[in-house]
Amino acid sequence: MRTGRPRCFCKEEALDKAMNVFWRQGYEGASLSDLTKAMGINPPSLYACFGSKEGLFKAVLERYDQRRETFMAQVVAAPTVAEVAQAYLMGVAGFVADTGGRNPPGCLMLQGGLSGSDKDIPDMLARHRAEKETMLRTRFEHAKKSGELAKSSDPAALARYLMVMANGLCVQAAAGASEKELKEVAAIALANWPAMAAVKKSRAKEPA
Repeated sequence: MRTGRPRCFCKEEALDKAMNVFWRQGYEGASLSDLTKAMGINPPSLYACFGSKEGLFKAVLERYDQRRETFMAQVVAAPTVAEVAQAYLMGVAGFVADTGGRNPPGCLMLQGGLSGSDKDIPDMLARHRAEKETMLRTRFEHAKKSGELAKSSDPAALARYLMVMANGLCVQAAAGASEKELKEVAAIALANWPAMAAVKKSRAKEPA
């Protein structure tokens, strides 16, 4: 009896190539022929390793999240909530505008499938984005308990505000905005963020 041929490709490299296709064309726009051609494999190998196109996309999202784990860990570890907000928005501005030529500008989470007939894909992307929002909200909840944020503050709304601003930066990056332009917008968003404004006021009262 003939045994199946062993997989003879690097899974990580194949995922990076598939990521680029999904990023540029979206989930529905990326055909199996586009994906297998970019990955350098044939359809049977794709199905054997990932099960389906959706399975491949899930693996790509996990790979994408791995790239951002260190960044998010550094963001929420910042000593003050003002620095958390600044690290997040400025970091996003730099990341989405300068991908080193490896990927298109913008964000896979937004460009991969905001619309389409397959509702599971937008829902899947929304869950991944929600994970980052949860990390920010949890950090702000701790700040509220410690007294760094006022008792009247809303950690969930603050986290949502940063996510909305970050998503806007991603859209602008995909439209061609430069890193400098995005960071200028991020600076305006930070100036209007309650915790950042509070820090500025307290510093202004300090004696020279």
